[in-house]
Amino acid sequence: MPTYQELHSRALSISSKIETIKDQYADGKAAGIYNLLIGDSNQRTKYYKDFLIGMLKKNNCKNILDAACGTGIDSIMLIDEGFKVVSVDASDKMLKYALKARWDMRQNSKYDQWVIEEANWETLPQDIETFLPDTQFDAVICLGNSFAHLLDEYGDQRMQKLCLSNFAKCLKPGGLLFIDHRNYDAIVNSGTTPGHTFYFNSKHPVDINTSVLVVRGEPVLVILDYCVYPSDDGELKEAREFSLRYYPHKLSTFTSMLDEAFENRARHHIYGDFQPLDKVPVPAFYIHVMQKAKN
Repeated sequence: MPTYQELHSRALSISSKIETIKDQYADGKAAGIYNLLIGDSNQRTKYYKDFLIGMLKKNNCKNILDAACGTGIDSIMLIDEGFKVVSVDASDKMLKYALKARWDMRQNSKYDQWVIEEANWETLPQDIETFLPDTQFDAVICLGNSFAHLLDEYGDQRMQKLCLSNFAKCLKPGGLLFIDHRNYDAIVNSGTTPGHTFYFNSKHPVDINTSVLVVRGEPVLVILDYCVYPSDDGELKEAREFSLRYYPHKLSTFTSMLDEAFENRARHHIYGDFQPLDKVPVPAFYIHVMQKAKN
C-alpha cells in the first residue's frame, strides 16, 4: 500500500498536468491493456446489455451519443442492435481502437453512418456543432465509470457540474442520459475495489489494488492499480499493469449535481448494478438514468 506521502505526491503530479479533461490513456499503455480487461465485445454481461438496450428501445431512442466511447465497445453493441451512434472521447489513443473497429466493419452497412470524433465534455455542445450542426440526441451514454476520470481540479466540482449540464444540452426534450460511477462510498469505507464488474468480461485474471487519498478529512482521489494476467489455456503469461485515477463521487452529492444539471425538472432513477436498488444491498456501480423534461 503506498504511503500518504507517495499518494500526495502522485496527486500533486496529476493536478499539475490536468488540462480540462486529463487523458489518462495518453501514453497508449492503458488503452492497449483495456481491451484485455473488457473482454469479448460480443459477450457483454447480460444485466448491462439487456438493461441498456431494453430501456433505449422502450423509450423509442434511435440516435445515441456515446460520450465516453473509449475503444468503441458500447458503440459497436448499440450499432449491432440497430441504433445510429455518434461516438466521442477525449483520448485519441482510445479512439484509435474505435476507428480500427469501424474500418474492420466496413463491409457491414450498419457501420456506414458511425461517426467517431474527438470531443471534450467541457465543450461538448460546441464540439459536436463543428461536425454535426444543430444536432440533439435521443440518448447520451457515459458509462463504465468514465465520468469519474474527470478530477476535481478546483475543489468545488465546478467542472463536473459544467460537464453534466453539457450532457443535458445535448439531449432532445424527453431524451435520456445514462451515467454511472462506482460505489465510491463503499470503496472509501473498505479500501477495496471489486475485481469483477458487469462491464468487464475478461477471461484473464485481474487484480486491483486500491489507494484512497484523503485531504482534510475528505476523500479526493482514488487510484486503482490494475494488474491483468494474460493467459492461454490457463497458463499465465507476464502481467500487464496500469493505473487509473478517479474522483470518488458520493452517491448523495452526485445525485444532487445531476438534478441541478437538469434544472431539477428531470425524472431521475438510480439503479444498482443495473437492477432495482432494493435488490442489491451493496452494488459495485450506481447507474443514474435521467429523462429530460419534455417542455
